[in-house]
Amino acid sequence: MKELAKKRARLIREIELDARSTAAYTGRKRLAGAVLTAMGRITREDFVGAADRTRAYVNRPLSIGHGQTISQPFIVGLMTDLLDPEPDDIVLEVGTGSGYQTAVLAELVSRVYSVEVVPELAGDAARRLADLGYTNVDVRQSDGAAGWPDKAPFDAILVTAAATSIPAALVEQLKPEGRMVIPVGEPGREQMLVLVTKDAEGRVENEAILPVAFVPLVSAG
Repeated sequence: MKELAKKRARLIREIELDARSTAAYTGRKRLAGAVLTAMGRITREDFVGAADRTRAYVNRPLSIGHGQTISQPFIVGLMTDLLDPEPDDIVLEVGTGSGYQTAVLAELVSRVYSVEVVPELAGDAARRLADLGYTNVDVRQSDGAAGWPDKAPFDAILVTAAATSIPAALVEQLKPEGRMVIPVGEPGREQMLVLVTKDAEGRVENEAILPVAFVPLVSAG
């Protein structure tokens, strides 16, 4: 247990260092304490493959099969922080993956609706999150770019795969004064993490935050 605590603490320190080193891009020298606390509570090895358990607390992305990855912890923290999550928020996550980002969000908000296009990942993540005691998470298998219209609108939307352009359906499902974080760009080319904000009148603004590299957003079709 002591060794696990050390690994978690070391990872949080690395995330804090990354936040300071990228502040010129993000405008955030540090991530919110609540976000770091949430990440420190989560046992990341529960969300990686058996072969990668010894690397679960390395600050880098890892493969989870099906051409997908579990994101670098710093990027998970930054994307969560950019949403400015509040305890009463209802959040849509596009791209459940192994459920790691889902768990971070679930620690911070009222409810998370998460969409995953790969059936095997969706099923595994739903079972994993339930086994870990997350009762405020709903996972379904469907096309992420279409969002989850039946549960909209959302206080915040987080997309964990790169879209070639921002899906109109997701913008429509974002509440006034809501925030969406999404990587945008072509696979293998420059991608940018974008913060989408909608004001009280429904006007939308996009702000480029940080160059990133994500797997592509996959359509169910």
